Amino acid sequence: MVKHCVFIKFLPEITEAQRESLYQAIYNLRHHLPGWQNFSFGSNVTPETGMDKGFNGGFIIDFADEAARNSYLADKQHQEIGAQIVKSTVGGVDGIMVFDFLDTLNLKPRRSTQPF
Repeated sequence: MVKHCVFIKFLPEITEAQRESLYQAIYNLRHHLPGWQNFSFGSNVTPETGMDKGFNGGFIIDFADEAARNSYLADKQHQEIGAQIVKSTVGGVDGIMVFDFLDTLNLKPRRSTQPF
C-alpha cells in the first residue's frame, strides 16, 4: 500500500467550505481510478506548537500500490484540481508538501504497550 500524504498551507481567506470543496473534488476521483482504497482529510489540530510549520490542512489517500498512485498523479482531473489547490495556498507550490510512503507492514493497532 502507498500512503499519499498532502499537507497544505491554505491562505487565510480560504474558507472551510472552500477547503471541503477541494477535498471533495479529490475524493470524487476515486470513481475512475482503480486501486484507490481510502481517503481522509482535515485541518491540522496538533497541540505541538511550531511543529506544523504553517501547514493547516491536508489529506491522505491510500493506494493499493505504486501503479495506482502513479495513475492518480498522471490523471488530468487530478492535475486540474491540484492547480486549484496551488492557487489556494500561501506561496503557491511552496505551500504544499507531499510525502508518500510504502506501508509494507500495514500494522493493525495493538493493545500491548510493549514496543515491537
